[in-house]
Amino acid sequence: MSVRVLPLAALFLVAACSGGADDEPAQASQTVERAAVTLPPSPAVPDYQLGTAYPPPAGVTLVARDSTASPAPGVHNVCYVNGFQTQPQERELWLTQRRHLLLTDPGGEPVIDPDWPDEFLLDTSTPSNRDELARITGESITRCADRGFGSVEIDNLDSYSRSGGRLTVDHNMAYAALLSARAHDRGLPIGQKNSAEVSRRAHDEVGFDFAVTEECHAFSECPTYTGVYGVHVIDIEYTDNLRGTFADVCADPATPRTTTLRDRKLVGPDNSSYVFQHC
Repeated sequence: MSVRVLPLAALFLVAACSGGADDEPAQASQTVERAAVTLPPSPAVPDYQLGTAYPPPAGVTLVARDSTASPAPGVHNVCYVNGFQTQPQERELWLTQRRHLLLTDPGGEPVIDPDWPDEFLLDTSTPSNRDELARITGESITRCADRGFGSVEIDNLDSYSRSGGRLTVDHNMAYAALLSARAHDRGLPIGQKNSAEVSRRAHDEVGFDFAVTEECHAFSECPTYTGVYGVHVIDIEYTDNLRGTFADVCADPATPRTTTLRDRKLVGPDNSSYVFQHC
């Protein structure tokens, strides 16, 4: 399926093909035309299986898995893609073959995510980098489509907040617009992952179709997402950071109806730390 022309994406593409390395991407004055894609079901019973893929529990209607996994049969599958940072298992590949695409500090060392020290931040600050990164990440999006996933979520949109000022929200929005166009071209709706504060821009300017949040209830951010995406918000809460009990979470009218509780490491049912509940 092809996507209709996206006015802002076109602006971003022009910015990516012109201007110097220090140019800021063009700001948009209009919103994108929405892509003709089928959104994930809502409300749904979601399971978040990024750590371990296993047969979904009875009643589950939506499963999120890594792009390297196969989709679960009989349910809607969301494909996880780490769009703005590197995956731990690809560390050497990025250091040896793609180092020029990694964000670096003044000493020339790659900038890491302090919470995930095996992940490097990608350098989205220049048009040429954004083009090359979109080609690489686009291969993962294509793999999601080819394997039969129904949608894709792009993680770490907020990498600019960990960049020490080397990246801006506009850099990441320009790059996200390229990924959005790639997903829509393959017929996949694309989900914003976290970054509540940019939801309106992410939806209107970039073309994100739905949101996947982690702990929006714990951080009192759910209304920010639902105010933009309505019922198309998938929330994952974690056992080690609940605000009240999970019953309290589900009873809160601000909580998205598509909400699940998982253990932090997202282990499988054979692990004693495994937790799965849903609203």
